Amino acid sequence: MTVARIDVVVVGSGSAALCAGIAARQAGAEVVMVEAADADMAGGNSKYTAGAMRFAYDGADDLLPLLADPEDPRLAATDFGSYTTDQFAADLLGFNDSRPLSPEQQALITDSLPTMRWLSDNGVKFEPIYSRQSFEKGGRHVFWGGLTLAAAGEGAGLVDAERQVFESMGGTIRYRSAVSGLVTDDERVVGVEIDGDDGPEVMMAGAVVLACGGFEADREQRVEHLGPQWAAAKVRGTPHNTGVGLRLALAAGAEPYGLYKGCHATPMDLQMPDYGNLDLPHLERKNYRKICYFLGIMVNAEGHRFVDEGRDFRNYTYAQFGAAVLGQPGQFAWQLFDAKVEHLLYEEYRFHDAHYVEAASIDELLPLLDGVDGTAAGATIAAYNRAVDQQQPFDPTIKDGKATIGLPLPKSNWAQTIDTPPFRAYPVTGGITFTYGGLRVDDAGTVLRPDGSGIAGLHACGELVGGVFFAGYPGGSGLTSGAVFGRRAGSGAARSAGWS
Repeated sequence: MTVARIDVVVVGSGSAALCAGIAARQAGAEVVMVEAADADMAGGNSKYTAGAMRFAYDGADDLLPLLADPEDPRLAATDFGSYTTDQFAADLLGFNDSRPLSPEQQALITDSLPTMRWLSDNGVKFEPIYSRQSFEKGGRHVFWGGLTLAAAGEGAGLVDAERQVFESMGGTIRYRSAVSGLVTDDERVVGVEIDGDDGPEVMMAGAVVLACGGFEADREQRVEHLGPQWAAAKVRGTPHNTGVGLRLALAAGAEPYGLYKGCHATPMDLQMPDYGNLDLPHLERKNYRKICYFLGIMVNAEGHRFVDEGRDFRNYTYAQFGAAVLGQPGQFAWQLFDAKVEHLLYEEYRFHDAHYVEAASIDELLPLLDGVDGTAAGATIAAYNRAVDQQQPFDPTIKDGKATIGLPLPKSNWAQTIDTPPFRAYPVTGGITFTYGGLRVDDAGTVLRPDGSGIAGLHACGELVGGVFFAGYPGGSGLTSGAVFGRRAGSGAARSAGWS
């Protein structure tokens, strides 16, 4: 069956897709969103996130208009600081392995605050991340690391708010409608082929926006691009991100762009389900993360530490340390803490399904670390404790310089001896969130060929945009990138379909 021509078809229904849909509707285009999942599982990876969004801002005056509750009494005792475009640039450069800022990164920085304002103006509101991005100091809430706001209701709340805006503007979402092909006329994309509940069909369009994610849920592509250890990775988000958009665009002549061997991967509970915790409500799914390693140490099966747990704020390391865990023997590790930091551990460590072992002494704890050489781990803990600088005070609100002294692998900040019972250890593995390799697009989100020419009628956004991240990323950048490039792609698609 052939469906009458639509102005813009958006493939996917996560935040980037919804931003594209909203922008295209604002330009006047008729927009239909097609989603492979059913309504409950729709929303892409965005729905599985904590909803944090990193953007440049000069101070509280830039933040207050974005808030769902600008009368929150905590605001009067809150120090948000600032996060300048230069700081954002420096943070991205810190993960570029000596690459200069890419055009995509420059666009992310420049458009980050305008895009947040655009979302807010459309009714998508945010709240300060008091529980995860601030510490109380001198009676005030002090934010750290440049990450201050998350969508009200976290990732699921972000998707729901954007979907409500899109549908209130007249946009339509079709679920259980998997795109299997692009329809072309000469060298222009003019529609999509769909496999839905009613069988195959064709939906003609003035423009198509691919916003259906990377290849992280496809085991074979993970092994091909990332390496054999990634066969064991847990998939933190949707099982529907299997690289369909990439395959269709590349078959249409698109240029592969960005770092295909790179991805966002986070330490996760070793016992979590293989895909996105599907038996839990969306707001609980984040609780399988285990990202307080900076308050303790991590040891592998050989009983050795393998990363500098205090190298930087966890915002700047968690997306890399999941890959580091997967690189260890058996693709697992244990995170070790003592009672001094128990009150600082995030909610995910008290989650009802959090897996851990506990003991009254280190000697009693070591045999409980399944798969670990206990003798070597004991030696590692003892050497670490001896190396902790006891003169420097501990302060989790800053990079406090409380480090180890003389260890081949240091802990550069927040190093405290592990000596106060009870002791707890949490088994972790690597959970993949999204992949970095994608497509090259222009300022309108048009997908480009290797010669730099655009594929007429084909646009892309979200995880499909390559060149945004390389060896890692500062936390909260992913959702912001989706919104920035989604807005661009939606506006560009509307123009491609004849709307100015």
